Amino acid sequence: MVLARTFPRASAPILRSHFKPSTTSFRSFSRWHPRPNVPLFQPLRLNQPQRRHKSFRVAARQLYDEYPLSVSFATFCIVSAAIGLVYANYLYQSYIIGEFAAFPEPVAKNLRRALYYSNYDIQPENALKYYKQALAIAEEIGMDSFSDEILGVKFQLASFFEKQVHQPRMAIEVLERVRQNCLDWERELGDKPGNWGKRTRVLGQCVRMSVKLGELYAGPEIMESEHAEESLVWAVTTLLKEQSRREREGVREEDGEWMNAEEIGGALESLATHYSQRKQHYLASPLYLQAISLISKSNCHAVVLMNNLATSLLLQRTPSTPYDPPSDPTALLSSARQWAQKAIDTAGAIPVSDKTKECDEGCAVAMYNLGQFASLEGDVRWARKWFEEGMEKAKGVGFGEGVSRCQEGLRGLK
Repeated sequence: MVLARTFPRASAPILRSHFKPSTTSFRSFSRWHPRPNVPLFQPLRLNQPQRRHKSFRVAARQLYDEYPLSVSFATFCIVSAAIGLVYANYLYQSYIIGEFAAFPEPVAKNLRRALYYSNYDIQPENALKYYKQALAIAEEIGMDSFSDEILGVKFQLASFFEKQVHQPRMAIEVLERVRQNCLDWERELGDKPGNWGKRTRVLGQCVRMSVKLGELYAGPEIMESEHAEESLVWAVTTLLKEQSRREREGVREEDGEWMNAEEIGGALESLATHYSQRKQHYLASPLYLQAISLISKSNCHAVVLMNNLATSLLLQRTPSTPYDPPSDPTALLSSARQWAQKAIDTAGAIPVSDKTKECDEGCAVAMYNLGQFASLEGDVRWARKWFEEGMEKAKGVGFGEGVSRCQEGLRGLK
């Protein structure tokens, strides 16, 4: 079986990145950094007599001679505490204060409480109460329901249901309701003069919500593949249609910026991954190819996309359903080999300063795939060569699954 590696990716951001990457990872995790428990201490007084300073230095020197490790540890604790205070202040100023600077204080006050009960002192009922209060006050004082700020609160509420409460169904209900409201506004008022820029922004948020909905529907808790496909197809169709309209009619000055290449590529990749999981590889391959055309070749995620395209091409050799189109196995195998080799070449051309774990692990996956391709053609010598190189590469970067797959490939040759 060819190894198709899916790596974490910066998926289409929703405002302040309230949602994590939408692709499935072998090792996906989330780390929270609680506010450090900082001990208080009194600094030395600078106006003390010199005699006191000298006696202190003498005593400290004697103490260090007798208990050097203890004094070193105490010094370390003091320095760590100072760093912790600086870091805590930075978090407070940049996240707690800065995050809500765009909101009126009555709304920001409730949002800060909701954030506290969501991330620090986990109390779902209180968090939900303050989210609702913040939205109600925002509506009372006349904040735009389709502004980035208010949509961001609703996205955060959906993320709260997904991450903290572990109720993805509730997250889906929130996003579906918000998306429908946005689409109703876009149909009724989006083409009115003066609303073109707002239409672009709201429609872009609908696309991002649809990509997230595709992830939620396809998750293990829901497993509604048809709804996932519907959301992802709508997202890709809408973003490509808007892109085509702009190219055909030109961009009006009031239109504003549409989604960037990385976001469009992320949506294409999400749909391609969905088709791959359903073994509809003839649909996944062109989407992977289009996503590759949009991503910078200096980005390590390009290596992942090339590997996934190689895998998707090879698996078209055996039709998954009676409705799959006919294919030329020899040509597909040749194309798959070329893309796997291109993945290795791309990884090698990326500067060391720009390389991430995706580059090294993706390179190991490509070597394994090339070994599989050679094995399919009966070329045992080249198959062994690629499996061994892939295993060494995987060992060097601590990629356990790559090591085990390459070992399985070698055992199969014997």
